Amino acid sequence: MHNLWVTLSAAILLVFVISGGCASTTPPPVTTATPAFQSAYQTLSEASSVAFTIRAGSLAAGSVLPDIYTCKGAGESPEVVWDGIPSGTKSLVLILDDPDAPSGRFTHWILYNIPPEPGRLAQAQSHAKVLANGAQQGDTSAGLRGYFPPCPPIGTTHRYVFRLYAVDMDITQPTADRDSIDWALTGHTIAETKFTTTFTR
Repeated sequence: MHNLWVTLSAAILLVFVISGGCASTTPPPVTTATPAFQSAYQTLSEASSVAFTIRAGSLAAGSVLPDIYTCKGAGESPEVVWDGIPSGTKSLVLILDDPDAPSGRFTHWILYNIPPEPGRLAQAQSHAKVLANGAQQGDTSAGLRGYFPPCPPIGTTHRYVFRLYAVDMDITQPTADRDSIDWALTGHTIAETKFTTTFTR
């Protein structure tokens, strides 16, 4: 009887071990979780983001105007270069002022209806009403059309500020002085940039 019980117990134990060994050990399938949030990347425009700028030839801002552009020299107009025209611009206006003139602001040059694209104005422009690029010249504070060379009082240093305006229209005045240009710019200026030089006589 004792031997039968031992044999039965051994058989039960063997069945238990075999059953445990045959249990599936295959791991559950791995599920790749989809991220709840994916970073969004904004595509940058390929269009140029050049700043709206103006400069006088190769001069650095704040530098002295060479004599050739003043009453001490030939009195030629300097080369002017601009870039970064804002969207919506229909024309450009260029004004050269002396804010230090004894009688108040003196306007040395007015150009309006300049084509709204990056460009340059060559040195030594004529006093023609309409220039080769289609821009029109207005009257200076001296009452003369075209570029009027800087000529501050002897022994003084004045600033000469080139201002470029991006305008949302063409200016229709057949002729223009500073007052009429200021009136035309009111409410129609998209952007403005400037470049300052100096001159001592």
